[in-house]
Amino acid sequence: MRLTLLEAHAACAALVAADLVARAWRIRWITRGLGHRIGFGEALTLNAFGDAACAVTPMRMGGEPARLGGLLRARVPAAAGVIAIGLEVLAAWPVTIVAAGWMAWRYAPTWWSVAGPQLAAGLGGAWPWVVAVGAASLGAWWLVRRSGHRLPRMERPLRRALVYLRRMPVPLLLATAPLSLVNVVARVGVLPVLALALPDPPAMGPLWFGSFALLYAQLVLPTPSGAGAVELGFLHGAAGPLGGAEASLLLAWRFYTSGVGLLLGLALAVRIYGVPALRRLAGRAEARSP
Repeated sequence: MRLTLLEAHAACAALVAADLVARAWRIRWITRGLGHRIGFGEALTLNAFGDAACAVTPMRMGGEPARLGGLLRARVPAAAGVIAIGLEVLAAWPVTIVAAGWMAWRYAPTWWSVAGPQLAAGLGGAWPWVVAVGAASLGAWWLVRRSGHRLPRMERPLRRALVYLRRMPVPLLLATAPLSLVNVVARVGVLPVLALALPDPPAMGPLWFGSFALLYAQLVLPTPSGAGAVELGFLHGAAGPLGGAEASLLLAWRFYTSGVGLLLGLALAVRIYGVPALRRLAGRAEARSP
């Protein structure tokens, strides 16, 4: 199966939209289970805030506080907001782990046979860049650890949090699993869809596994969105053989998986709070940095 360039980008836009809708409904269902109702637009906005914060902060550490701010804006109490985000993570991670296990069992050996030699050779030949990216990552990790005590701490009254936790119907929480699956498939599917527009598309199975690895490696890399390390791996074969189109695919993939969320979050923040308020917030964050 092959797609035209226009068809591939239209399909990627549809995947991004499906991901946004699924995550908005997921947090809506969870907050409803805790006794609070938020609108679809409010859910979409708070997730966009989180996406933008994840994209620009080391180790994605700004994402959940930004989403909590969105929940507070939607008139959800702080304790309920903290529980809602925690339950969302609790419900989503099993789906992600099962998907990772299935793809590893099904495609990891083939992926390593087609991508491993190229990746090892590419990274070996680019060892100065590997060292530089590693040093930058360690530096980002050190800065995050050093500035951690400067971050505002959020009070979590245990008794009130337990009240909200007991309200949550377990069946409703389990019902969010399909939405989490849509989230994983939509995000991981962007790279394979883009690759279908190549003159000679690669095997899809290993590419799905490589796409998953590149996406979720960002959760453990200290630089914002794994900047540097992800690009280095992508350009040197982590996604498998792409027929020399690695650079163009990397730009398109980054746009759909990170750029759209960043732009949407910033646009909504400017619309809601205004540029002066965002400048003051950025100034306070800079003043708190070491």
